[in-house]
This record gives sequence, C-alpha cells and structure tokens, in this order.
Amino acid sequence: MTSALHRWIALLLVAATLSLTGCGYNRFQSGSEQIKASWSEVLSQYQRRADLIPNLVNVVQGQADFERNTLQAVVEARAKATSIQATPELVNDPQAFQKFQQAQKDLSGSLSRLLVVAENYPALRANQGFIDLQAQLEGTENRIAVARNRYITAVKNYNVTVHSFPSNLTAWALGYKEKPNFTVENEQAISKPPVVEFGPATKPMAPALGAPK
Repeated sequence: MTSALHRWIALLLVAATLSLTGCGYNRFQSGSEQIKASWSEVLSQYQRRADLIPNLVNVVQGQADFERNTLQAVVEARAKATSIQATPELVNDPQAFQKFQQAQKDLSGSLSRLLVVAENYPALRANQGFIDLQAQLEGTENRIAVARNRYITAVKNYNVTVHSFPSNLTAWALGYKEKPNFTVENEQAISKPPVVEFGPATKPMAPALGAPK
C-alpha cells in the first residue's frame, strides 16, 4: 500500500515537472533505441569475427608443427563465445552481460596468442589465405572497437538520464533502470582501434581489444 502511494506521488511529481522542463520520457525512448541499434552493431561485428575464425583455423592447421594447444584454445574460446544467446534482453541483465563480455575477452586473448605464435612460422605468414585473413581480421577488430565505443557512449548517455533530475523521477516511476556497460582496464584501449599484423617477428603486434593484459 505504501509502495503504491509512493508511486502515485512520483507520478504526480512527474506530471508537475513535465509542465515546466519535461520529464525526460522522450529521452528514455530515444536513448533506448540508440542502445538497441548500437548493441546490434556490436553483435554483428563479433559474429563477423567468429565467422572468420574457422577459416583461420583451417589455414593454420596446414602448418604441421604449429602449437596445437594454442590452436585448440581458440577453437574452445570461440565455441564458448558463440554458445551465449546474445538477445536484446541481455543488455538489461548485468550478470548475463558480464558473462558475454568475459567470453568475448577470452576469445580475443586466445586469438591474439595464436597470431603472435604465427609470427614464428615464415611459411604460414607467406600463405595467401593467411595474408587475406590478415586484412579481414584487422578490419573486423577495428569495427568491433568502433561499435563498442558507440555502445559505451549510448549507454553512458542513457544512464546519465536515469540518474539526473527531473528524469530520475520518471525512471523511478516507470521502472527505467541503469543498463550495464563494457568495462576496460585502460580506457585508452577503446579510443584507439587495435592493430592485427602478420609482419616480421621483430615487429610487435598490438593486442586485440579486450585481450588480457
């Protein structure tokens, strides 16, 4: 009863605020749509990377003495990442979102390790299929970085609306809650797209976004 009374009071406050400065309802709607669009792009780019990995594995398997543990780690990480149902509702579930993020981070780490090890195999680096995958993976990692940045910005703006007055009254009354966001140890990592290179072994390769430090 008390909860219902509080909600009615909040609704009255929202109505009063709307006549002055607006309650932020439209901002919630536009912000929600922006998050959905940004999230769809993130998923699209992660899926594009997942689709490239089997081709990479097939090419690397042609190198008879390639480190099998490194290759198997990529296969297993991809299987784990693609097993998660990344539905639109996932962005409203902090635990599920964290699980998804960790799976993608693990895949980035194992993939980076494989590419570093590949530097030690001149024949593999000279393989045309491997060279073609270089450009595709580099482009995909760049797209992932851009898509993640857009999602991070969209969620940040939405969460600011959730906590700002007077829109926080609308959030409380209508049940709008803060949405989970990507986390990074170094914020500069999301401002500069990673580079995937298959150059000479003497030239260091930048880690893929999300790879363990």
